[in-house]
Amino acid sequence: MALELEFEKPIIELEDKIKELNKFTSNEKIDLSEEIKRLTARLEKLRKDIFENLTPWQIVQLSRHPDRPYTMDYVNMIAEDFIEIHGDRHFGDDRALITGLADIEGKKVLIVGHQKGREMKENLERNFGCAHPEGYRKAMRVMKLAEKYGLPVISLIDTPGAYPGIGAEERGQAEAIAYNLREMAGLKVPIIIFVIGEGGSGGALGIGIGDKIFVLENAYYSVISPEGCAAILWRDNSKTPAAAKCLKFTAPELLSLGIIDGVIPEPLGGAHRNPELAANEIKKTILKNLDELSGLTTEDLLNRRYDKFRKMGAFQEK
Repeated sequence: MALELEFEKPIIELEDKIKELNKFTSNEKIDLSEEIKRLTARLEKLRKDIFENLTPWQIVQLSRHPDRPYTMDYVNMIAEDFIEIHGDRHFGDDRALITGLADIEGKKVLIVGHQKGREMKENLERNFGCAHPEGYRKAMRVMKLAEKYGLPVISLIDTPGAYPGIGAEERGQAEAIAYNLREMAGLKVPIIIFVIGEGGSGGALGIGIGDKIFVLENAYYSVISPEGCAAILWRDNSKTPAAAKCLKFTAPELLSLGIIDGVIPEPLGGAHRNPELAANEIKKTILKNLDELSGLTTEDLLNRRYDKFRKMGAFQEK
C-alpha cells in the first residue's frame, strides 16, 4: 500500500508479520503453519473490527486513499470499446472530467466522471479531480449527444469540489454547474449516478442529477468538506473529525435521509483492496437499474426524477 492510514497500522503490522513468517518458513524449511494460521485468523478479525466500525472522518480518509480505483480504472474493468470525447467547443478540454461512449454487456452508454491522477505530474494535469467550467460544459455537451441518440448516462463522481480559482470563476464556474443541474433534470434518457470516492459540494452536483444515486460504502457525499466545515464553524482544524460526524455524509446516513437510492458494498478494507470486486458490484447495479429505467416512458422518467429531488429536505413542524 502506498499510504498507511493511522487506523490501518495494526493491520499493516500483522500483515507484515505473516509475510515474514511465510518467508522464514520458505527459506529455513521450518513448519510454522499453525502460527501463520493463528495470526491469519487474528488478522481477519482485526480487519472486521476496524473496518466495520469506521468513524465518518476515517471514511473520508479511506475515500481519498491514493490506491483507490478512479473513474478510468472502473471504466476499464466494467466497459468495453470506450471512446473518449474531448473538449467543450468553447474554451478547451478539461482533463479533470472525462466523457466517452462505451459498451457494458451489450448496452451502449455514455460515461462521464471526475478523474484524479496517481502521480504528481498526472494530478497536476487532472487538477486533482477539480473540474473547471469547461469540464462541466464538456459533460453537458456530450450528455446532449447521448440524449440525441437515446443513450443512458452513467456518472462517476470523485472530486473534493469544483476548482475555485480566479480563471474558473472568470469563465463562469457557478453558471456552468447551475446550467448542468437544470439540463440534467430534464435530460430525456436514464441517468445513473455513482459516488466512488469524494463527493464534494457543487463540483459533485455538476454531474450528479439523475434517476438513481448510489454511494460506495467508503465514499462520502457532502455539501462541504469536513476541513472546510471546521474552518467556517470553529476556525479550528482540530475540529475536522467533529465536523465530519455532524455533516451526516456517509453512505448509510445518506440512505436513511432519502438522499440516495443505495449503498454499494466494498471489499473489507476498501475498494483498493479488491478493485475487481468493487467494479463488479457497480456493473451489476448499472445493469439492474438500466433494465428498470429503460421500461419507463420519457414522461414517467422525468416525473420520477423531479419528484425524487423535490422530496429531499422535506420536513414537518410539530
